[in-house]
Amino acid sequence: MQVNVLSKEHDAGYPELMQQLHPFLWPVSTTRAQGHLVLGGCDTTELARELGTPLYVLDELTLETTARHFISALAAQYPGPSTIHYASKALLNTALAQLLTSWGMGLDCVSLGELAVARRAGASPEHVHLHGNAKPRRELEQALAWGVGRIIVDSLDELRVLAELTRNRAAQGQQRQRILLRLNPGINVHTHAHIQTGQLDSKFGLPIKTGMARAAVELALQSPGLELMGLHAHLGSQIDEYAPLALGVERLMAFAADSRAEFGWELRELSPGGGLGVPYREGDPAPDIEAYIQTLADTVTAQCTRHGFELPRLVLEPGRSLIARSVVALYEVVAVKPIPGIRTFIAVDGGMGDNIRPALYDARYSVIQADQVEADPVETATVVGRYCESGDVLLRDVALPATQPGALLAIPMAGAYTLSMASTYNLVPRPALVGVRDGRARVLQRRETFEDIMRRDMLLDELDGEK
Repeated sequence: MQVNVLSKEHDAGYPELMQQLHPFLWPVSTTRAQGHLVLGGCDTTELARELGTPLYVLDELTLETTARHFISALAAQYPGPSTIHYASKALLNTALAQLLTSWGMGLDCVSLGELAVARRAGASPEHVHLHGNAKPRRELEQALAWGVGRIIVDSLDELRVLAELTRNRAAQGQQRQRILLRLNPGINVHTHAHIQTGQLDSKFGLPIKTGMARAAVELALQSPGLELMGLHAHLGSQIDEYAPLALGVERLMAFAADSRAEFGWELRELSPGGGLGVPYREGDPAPDIEAYIQTLADTVTAQCTRHGFELPRLVLEPGRSLIARSVVALYEVVAVKPIPGIRTFIAVDGGMGDNIRPALYDARYSVIQADQVEADPVETATVVGRYCESGDVLLRDVALPATQPGALLAIPMAGAYTLSMASTYNLVPRPALVGVRDGRARVLQRRETFEDIMRRDMLLDELDGEK
């Protein structure tokens, strides 16, 4: 669809608007026209009118700019082979996978569902990795049948199943399944407890300290159908201090050196995961992709010199830091409920069904009124959702203009762990995702219907008819 194609003269509004808005919170195409928020050359009020709300708007220029930045920075700063894999759990659908792979990215998947999307998008199996701390046997069987490039092994039990499933590969003339071992380096990072994954008390990874990681190397090298390519670790999300990341690399490389000394195994691939933090509100630190990659590249290079390794293939896995800024969520105000001396509640037509993060992590966001971007804030309000839970709060104590039912609110940084964690709680259909660029809007993922929700349901008379 074509939505309000704007002339280049509106670009002049961007610097002025960005004086009001945090420049790292909003997509790079953000501007305004007639007092309305414009994304990708499309008037958000017109998008909302045509496609309904809640609506998630993905600025394709921001996504491509960020993706190419990651790829070029890694290639420039790391002297060895390297690749960027998108951590698909942040947000995935077929069109998004097609875009990212067309720009040269691989995909990290954590389920058969994500693998199926990657396959439908035409992603090369060699450039698809399977993660997960509890992969069922049937999932491993299907991943092997599909020929995924790497399986990131998270436990000794998983490794034993893989060894059994691939035992006869060599005899049958098949290529060995390439794997990485996800290690737990025992490092705490200063972030929310629910998104820490590298400390010893974690469900993720094979702990180095307990000897489990060593046992995994020994078992992998004894398994004829497996080829141990390298090591992986992921310390957590929303990391804005790089010293723990460097320490994580140092511990992985030291473990690799110990494994070489004991087993003669040579490290060929290394992945320190992802986890680069992003801002959600004014005052939050902005991400520095260059400094983040430079820290990792320099540490790997120095550790290779120290331990006498050739430079391994370095694999980085950005998720949130790649997709979050690209997406803005739009909601229509349904009701305004002032409670004197307490607070004003502004109720919108979405909420925890499409964005569980505020309820799950106490995540905080910014907001503007998309149909009055020039209006000055005059009240403090709490924006709540439509779901039957007291915890369904999107934003607490935010400054807004005098807001009335029918107003359009816009929440930036909505690309990561929103739609990917969305539910049909209260049997409310999940929102649509529309991509915008150069005044053109295209629905990348349609709004869910009631028919979609009831597709799995059986009528009692149908069940009785089967008897």
